[in-house]
Amino acid sequence: MGALVNYSTDKGVALMTLNDPPVNSYSYEMLKELDACILEARFDNDVHVIVLTGHGDKAFSAGANVNMLQEADATFKYYFCLHANETLSRLEQTPKLCIAAINGHAIGGGLEVALACDLRIARAGDLQIGLPEALLGVLPGTGGTQRLGRLVGRSKAIEYMIEGTKLGVDDALLAGIVNKVFEAESNEAFIKQVVAYGRRFCPPTGAPLAVGRIKRAVQSGLEGGLEQGLALERELQAELFRSNDAKEGFAAFTEKRKATFRGR
Repeated sequence: MGALVNYSTDKGVALMTLNDPPVNSYSYEMLKELDACILEARFDNDVHVIVLTGHGDKAFSAGANVNMLQEADATFKYYFCLHANETLSRLEQTPKLCIAAINGHAIGGGLEVALACDLRIARAGDLQIGLPEALLGVLPGTGGTQRLGRLVGRSKAIEYMIEGTKLGVDDALLAGIVNKVFEAESNEAFIKQVVAYGRRFCPPTGAPLAVGRIKRAVQSGLEGGLEQGLALERELQAELFRSNDAKEGFAAFTEKRKATFRGR
């Protein structure tokens, strides 16, 4: 059996592909591989942006493997959900920009994975996005209740989840669940577009240290009060002021030229 998460890097971007066709449902084994890939990207100083997608063009991910959960006992289910939460929190707290390339249906836990990314870019077409777990008698248990509520507001999130709403791409864009929609003739072309977008935030044109700290300030700072968020912002800014990239950015501005960043 091959890898359940394919991992590759190129010019500052790490591409992680959930690989269990046809719908890339995740299991404990897949999440362990995803966890390992997230750590690999964290420790790689040459990786500045993470792009997460699904194999093929049918589904980004249809969520947790229902057959696996049906056969598992209550203890396994509890620890499976706990590990899934820990894995996605690790992705969310990694100080590198993470983009979900939604190349197909993102249903249930699949959307929950995408919600743990900083940005979501969907491929134009007839795909569905939603959290319909209530139709199975359960709730979105991999962060969906918390992240969707923070993204679209409490009342709308409750409506989407209790009704099991499956949104099309355009409606997901209007709702703010999706940030951008890219037209593409093939899945390969779509992934290339998303990777190219992510590369905008890599050296030499992008300042990945600043991008990563903006992510940290938002993801962590908004979870506390305003004063705690401002304190975190000041510390992250002080860290950036000491970086070579900040010195280069200010110098380029005063010299009226384009900055050349190094991510250092």
